[in-house]
Amino acid sequence: AAKTLVKPPDQLELTEAELKEEFTRILTANNPHAPQNIVRYSFKKRAYKPVSYVDQMAVHFSLNGNMILKDSDEGRRQSIRLSAAPIETAAGTSEEAEIKDEEREEEAEEAGTAEVAEADEAEEPPPPRMKEQKLANQFNFIERATRTLNNPLRDRACQSEPTPCKDFSATANQWKIYDAYVEELQKMERSKEKEKPKAQIAKKEEDKKKGRKLTSLDLQSDDITKISKAAKIMERMVNQNIFDDIAQDFKYFEDASDEYRDQRGTLLPLWKFQYEKTKRLAVTAISWNPRYKDLFAVGYGSYDFMKQGQGMLLLYTMKNPSFPEYVFNSESGIMCLDFHNDRPYLVAVGFYDGNVAIYNLKKAASQPSYKSSAKSGKHTEPVWQVKWQKDDMDNNLNFFSVSSDGRIVSWTLVKNELVHTDVIKLSVEGTTMQGPEGLQLQTLGCGTSFDFHKKIDYLFLVGTEEGKIYKCSKCYSSQFLDVFEAHHMAVDSVSWNPYHLKVFISCSSDWTVKIWDHTIKTPMFVFDLNSAVGDVAWSPYSSTVFAAVTTDGKAHVFDLSINKYEALCTQLVVAKKKNKITHIQFNPVYPVVIIGDERGHVTSLKLSPNLRKMPKAKKGQEVKKGPEVEIPKLDKLLNLVREPESNGGK
Repeated sequence: AAKTLVKPPDQLELTEAELKEEFTRILTANNPHAPQNIVRYSFKKRAYKPVSYVDQMAVHFSLNGNMILKDSDEGRRQSIRLSAAPIETAAGTSEEAEIKDEEREEEAEEAGTAEVAEADEAEEPPPPRMKEQKLANQFNFIERATRTLNNPLRDRACQSEPTPCKDFSATANQWKIYDAYVEELQKMERSKEKEKPKAQIAKKEEDKKKGRKLTSLDLQSDDITKISKAAKIMERMVNQNIFDDIAQDFKYFEDASDEYRDQRGTLLPLWKFQYEKTKRLAVTAISWNPRYKDLFAVGYGSYDFMKQGQGMLLLYTMKNPSFPEYVFNSESGIMCLDFHNDRPYLVAVGFYDGNVAIYNLKKAASQPSYKSSAKSGKHTEPVWQVKWQKDDMDNNLNFFSVSSDGRIVSWTLVKNELVHTDVIKLSVEGTTMQGPEGLQLQTLGCGTSFDFHKKIDYLFLVGTEEGKIYKCSKCYSSQFLDVFEAHHMAVDSVSWNPYHLKVFISCSSDWTVKIWDHTIKTPMFVFDLNSAVGDVAWSPYSSTVFAAVTTDGKAHVFDLSINKYEALCTQLVVAKKKNKITHIQFNPVYPVVIIGDERGHVTSLKLSPNLRKMPKAKKGQEVKKGPEVEIPKLDKLLNLVREPESNGGK
């Protein structure tokens, strides 16, 4: 019968070419389970090093054998031992047979059959033959051993210089232990006294000098934090008693001699605010709090750029002129500050090193709550002014800053971090620099001041070191709405009128103060004050009153509705030659201005009646106040200036 090939039904059908195709498979002796990343610690290099050689041998079965060579010494000993073993077994079997015979005899005697006993004797078995046991090892046995060379050992040793030793000996007596405890208590008292008012510290130091013992009342007042509110009220009462004559002048005094001065006025000095640690710092910024009308903030730094150091932020109240309400130290000088309108406890600050920060007066921390850094896009030059703006669409806090690096930056507080956005970069038209490889680089302008429009949110003005004033918009980052050739030197301050929407004022180091209509490129009024003007400010009660300070120590107050050509009051505020006035601000409610100088002093002065004249009341009519009166009053003056130009005059 022919052989038939049986195939499973699911076998794959292959062609002849596929059947003849060869598949090479290389088998290696490497162990696939051997680890490839073994490391060992090298004490020489003091690091972990990978092991280059890994043993690839895998043992699948292991059995220890017991076969030995027959001709060896051990084989001979075992053969002699095995030959002696059968003799011992034969002797043992004969003894067992005798015992059996005795038993059988006893049984035969008991049965009385002698024949059985004889048959048993005849049936004794022959001695067994000795069998030779063969050794299992029929091969030659060879023992081999190898020994590798040991790595040579090396000893290294080093000796360092012995540490210097000194002998100290002292005796601990009761009085030395007591003195140590007293010194520790004094340190604790000093740390507590830093938070106490200045008056209490001075009193305590005098008591210590006089040797007065501490009473129970003194011990109770140590923890000032528990009675801080009561202590503040007491301190203000004491100051009010000390400066009672000034408080009376502030509240009630009106200079009657103004009636004989031919519409000219004076400034009555009130309180002088000073702090010991700010004697060598200049007042670089002043701002009134929008909610608490007696509270104002003062920034301290230095305008001498060769002598830069630390700065301070102080908050004073007119209720306590002897000591500030809040004291904050900073690593860099403070150049500007601004209160938030809706959150009066937030103060935005600009520093000389280009950083900006936000201080929270509700927190007891001495450092700012939020601060920019080089990573978050800080300015590369001093920050000259900061201004709070309305919150963005996500209700995040927002303020702007201007700096000498030519950038107008918008800062937004997002998740406890200041995020910057460059609004516009100031560029000087017609000035280019020769860059590398023949590139023409445009020169950036240096911003010194800016102010936002009171009604139009996107509109703001920027003053520069070159003397120009740029009218800008938040919506355009690449171009300006208008450029005013305002001054010949740096613009120190620019400010919109609080009532009239078209008018703004500027001052400069070229001795001039100018009033502008932002729709006209020429100034409406120009005033020469015979000295560099440091600051200018509009009054909050009249659209035609403003004040300016000059570096010769004088304050000038103007009222355009009374005199369009000269100031109604020019008064010397700082008498020292080396001292200069830096800033001036009107109080939003009271007829008071505060003036800061380069010695760290802030002086408050009261305006006489001639400097704050209001419209007279007619019979049976109420006196109108506010924009309804102030806008036409200023418009009337501007029309007087515009009419000659429109008629072809000078």
